[in-house]
Amino acid sequence: GLAITKNIVEMMNGNIEEESEKGKGTVFIVTITLAEAEEKDIENEHDIKPYDMAVLVVDDDPIACEHARLVLEKTGMKCETCLSGAEAIEKVRLRHARREKYDLILVDLKMPEMDGVETAKRIREIVGRESAIIIITAYKWDDVLDEAEEAGVDSFIAKPLFANNVLDEFQSAYRKRKTSVVGKREVDLSGRHVLLAEDVQINAEIIKMLLTSKGMTVEHVQNGAEAVKAFKESETGYYDVILMDIRMPEMDGLEATTLIRALEREDAESIPIVALTANAFDEDVQRSLQVGMNAHLSKPIDNESLFATLESLVK
Repeated sequence: GLAITKNIVEMMNGNIEEESEKGKGTVFIVTITLAEAEEKDIENEHDIKPYDMAVLVVDDDPIACEHARLVLEKTGMKCETCLSGAEAIEKVRLRHARREKYDLILVDLKMPEMDGVETAKRIREIVGRESAIIIITAYKWDDVLDEAEEAGVDSFIAKPLFANNVLDEFQSAYRKRKTSVVGKREVDLSGRHVLLAEDVQINAEIIKMLLTSKGMTVEHVQNGAEAVKAFKESETGYYDVILMDIRMPEMDGLEATTLIRALEREDAESIPIVALTANAFDEDVQRSLQVGMNAHLSKPIDNESLFATLESLVK
């Protein structure tokens, strides 16, 4: 890591120095000369950057899906498609468990089995306000406007899709959501009790360091059996969250979670349990959700995702 850092710094015509003292630690100093940047217009601070956006298009017509994907990807958006409301709900559920949100979900109004409004309602129950949901349709939407707004739909767009129209409607929905969350209480993680089940010591030390930096108290156990024992022996409500590795000796995280959820105590069903694992395929996320885990974070753990997940789950 240091060799890579040194090369990057030198490519930027800078230098890196270190000061080290045994028993105290090391300080690294990076010096880089940067050009003066133009002042940023504060009104453009939250302008939409298409290449940062993840979009899901839901339409039972494969040609319409492909057209939407081509139009949106030309702007730089990362676009996924699916052909039914049920498939969309599953995609959203798995992505939400990973804490990898869709910025925008475009849903066709007229679909068999589950229409766009019902699909939007079910998706909104999973994601809360974190994604913009826009109905796309070739028909008039006056008759379903009230029902759609109640279901959590942000806007409507007429077919055929044009990228500029999508971006304009997304920008409008984004601003509405920003306004709606003003004054939202921030969750204070300090003083919270965490049960960490992780068999690799260095991984445990890194996670403990991250959590204690936020003022959290961490109790570390080596495997799932120890996690179940620690939870059983704790007072009801003592732990605020459990971070559970999946692959561990004696008892893995899936079995441990199943046993904890089956305990006859008030907090067994409600305590948030988060998978921390290198297993990142959809079937791995599905297994985590099936046994009662609330989220599935892939290793190496992203600090911001970990804290955002804890803030969203801890009451």
